[in-house]
Amino acid sequence: MTAVTETAAPAVTKSAVRRKNWFGRIRLGRVITHVVLLLLVALWTLPTVGLLVSSLRDKDQLAVSGWWTALSASESLDVTRIGTAADQVAQDGHFEITGNVFGSDTNKQLGGFGLSNREPAAEPPGGSLAMKEGGTITVAEDGSFVWSSDTEFTHTRGPRIFYLARIAPRFTLDNYWEVLTSNGVARSFINSFTVTIPATIIPILIAAFAAYALAWMRFPFRGLIVALVVGLLVVPLQMSLIPLLTLYNKLAQLFGAEDGKTYLGIWLAHTAFGLPLAIYLLRNYMVGLPKEIMESARIDGASHFKIFTGMVLPLSFPALASFSIFQFLWVWNDLLVAMVFLGAQQDRLVLTGKLVSLLGSRGNNWEILTAGAFITIVVPLIVFFALQRYFVRGLLAGSVK
Repeated sequence: MTAVTETAAPAVTKSAVRRKNWFGRIRLGRVITHVVLLLLVALWTLPTVGLLVSSLRDKDQLAVSGWWTALSASESLDVTRIGTAADQVAQDGHFEITGNVFGSDTNKQLGGFGLSNREPAAEPPGGSLAMKEGGTITVAEDGSFVWSSDTEFTHTRGPRIFYLARIAPRFTLDNYWEVLTSNGVARSFINSFTVTIPATIIPILIAAFAAYALAWMRFPFRGLIVALVVGLLVVPLQMSLIPLLTLYNKLAQLFGAEDGKTYLGIWLAHTAFGLPLAIYLLRNYMVGLPKEIMESARIDGASHFKIFTGMVLPLSFPALASFSIFQFLWVWNDLLVAMVFLGAQQDRLVLTGKLVSLLGSRGNNWEILTAGAFITIVVPLIVFFALQRYFVRGLLAGSVK
């Protein structure tokens, strides 16, 4: 009799279980990371989408409903006065006053009408109500009304009609056209370029030389200077504006000028505010460049200036591009520094200041801001997409050794 042997399944080792759990945790971690990133992207993108939708909506709809209702009809309560006895017309033995409660606006539909604010939609479209002045009034869905009476009208003041209007979704470029055709916008565009381009180039030129010296040249107190640069990164901008303006005014008076509110003043101000970050970014990037290349160049007799212009600057282009994006965006979107160092003169008003003046002191035309925001963002987007391939590399300067 032969014995039947059974082959036992190989036992799962503890190391295999640990590897399986480890890979499971990695997959779960990646899923969580992707979900968090998607949420962050949505949080940043949603306001931009809302701003874009608002900029394309009719300003009347924008005033009564949020952008998330852009694809649905909105409702609003309103009141109007209809005609007087002077507007009546005799028709087949009775008298009529006709018109439209919406006026010239054809983008509305009537949801109901009434004779008092307590019941503004007492009667549906096409219904009739008895008027105190005599006769009955009928209002159609398109807002047209007929007030008819068997006796002649004698009133001299038109009665009020309350109504509920449904406004169909309407998208338009009128907000953009209003901003672009406003007086002084073209000049403010030129002023913004006049301020932004030099205020971006000047700090890069100064910071590049300073960063090379702090990275590759040996001199006393170099570490202290680096620490001072890092400390200047946390200095609040607002606390230094007035002292700087006072200093500029004194220097301007010393040279015979009335005040320091000039383009040169705002260029120097933005240079001073941008230099700490520029030096910090560029120095961290230059420190990570291959040391052997610098030593070989010095052995061949190259001076520091030759090494800087011929080797370091071309290799540091990602960091230069990264800071250029930051500085351009800050200066282009700036309002506070521009108002302090240039004032509110129309011939020197930058684009952000012009949009504020278009908005008005009471903020009544705030739909201009939605269109103006996307008009101002066009130039920064061009700069960003032109240099974005260097952006991440420049931001990570010095983070990996």
